[in-house]
Amino acid sequence: MGYTFTNLVWLFFIYSFVGWCVEVCHAAICRRQFVNRGFVNSPLCPIYGVASTLFSIFLPELTANPFFLFLGGLVLATLLEYSTGMIMERIFKKKLWDYSHIKYNLGGYVCVRYSLLWGILALVTMLFVNPFLCGVLGMIPYPVSLVVQWAAAILLLLDFVTTSMAILGMKVTAKRLSQLSEGMQHTSKLLENKLTIAVRKRMQKSFPSIAGEVIITTEPTKTEEKVFAEGCGFYKLFSLFFIGAFLGDITETIFCYATMGILMSRSSVVYGPFSIVWGLGCALLTLFLYRYRNKSDGYIFVAGTLLGGVYEYVCSVFTELVFGTVFWDYSGFAFNLGGRINLLYCFFWGIAAVVWLKLFYPVLSRLIEKLPFRWGKILCNCMIVFMIINMILSSLALARYTERNTSSGDTSPQNALEAFLDARFPDARMERIYPNAVIVE
Repeated sequence: MGYTFTNLVWLFFIYSFVGWCVEVCHAAICRRQFVNRGFVNSPLCPIYGVASTLFSIFLPELTANPFFLFLGGLVLATLLEYSTGMIMERIFKKKLWDYSHIKYNLGGYVCVRYSLLWGILALVTMLFVNPFLCGVLGMIPYPVSLVVQWAAAILLLLDFVTTSMAILGMKVTAKRLSQLSEGMQHTSKLLENKLTIAVRKRMQKSFPSIAGEVIITTEPTKTEEKVFAEGCGFYKLFSLFFIGAFLGDITETIFCYATMGILMSRSSVVYGPFSIVWGLGCALLTLFLYRYRNKSDGYIFVAGTLLGGVYEYVCSVFTELVFGTVFWDYSGFAFNLGGRINLLYCFFWGIAAVVWLKLFYPVLSRLIEKLPFRWGKILCNCMIVFMIINMILSSLALARYTERNTSSGDTSPQNALEAFLDARFPDARMERIYPNAVIVE
């Protein structure tokens, strides 16, 4: 079944509330007391809502095959839980949950026991619960749904922002504090006294691993300025994304020429030889596997095969939903899943993960860190601006190209933007940039 945006929003809030109820009941049984296990103050656990939304977006076409539906839900939710746990640890400097005491865990963020439960949850929700809920929700008048959803979204956003500010302590460095106006200092003190203390107490009760306050500083220390993009931070990941996008495009171009004798564009954007899929793949592989880079080649190969397959499948669904275009189709390959991924290329992702982490990453990391701190930030920021503009233009050009080739009515430009896109990116140019793109409904 297909899901409208209204359905997705309803499912997000419903499953967030149900997940909160489950967490509260579990905590009540284990601790013999009521504990609000949600990150926010409202009775919601957004991670359950996000998981259900991901299931509804990326897994509907797998409902005909329960095994792959189970596997897809397991992997998607596990990646979500792992990412959330890792982000929360970076914010609080401690784990909000820790599965280290459970067998077969990964960094304490996820474990096989709960990953299997996520897979079962995907089966139950996609095959039974979601169809029932969407049938019931379809009876609610659209204006009522719109008002309720907007109100709930605004309240959740305010709750999330308030909780985040309270948990982080709303503290800045002494230099920054001295620059605040008297009114801002009074407001900060008021919020500190009336709001943040209560929220911190609740969070420390809900997540005992959090102790004390987290102090945020706005100025890096001198030791941090010595090395540009040290470790696995934002600038390092974006630099690897940029390099990986370039190397991926070149690699695919050479591979196509060597196997088919055809020199074709493999770029994802309209300016420059950059494959966004490969760039994001390199950045995400580094992000998820950085702490395991010293593991055996077999360990990294299996992780890369699994992560690469899921990543390519999600990219395929995303581009088809957003742009109405299929950029690759593996229907002719053995052991393919909906033409979106196939076993052979999943193995290629595994091999690429080993080669990337064991050979390319150490060299590239050292070269990136040799850049002067100031000039490295300037160069990286320029690349970020260039790639953002490039991706926005590419998205607009693809959307306009799809419109020109699918609309049965008048496709002449209706405004200056459409006129610019038609002039700069006509069909002939778009077909040269995206030779394998197939427009679908």
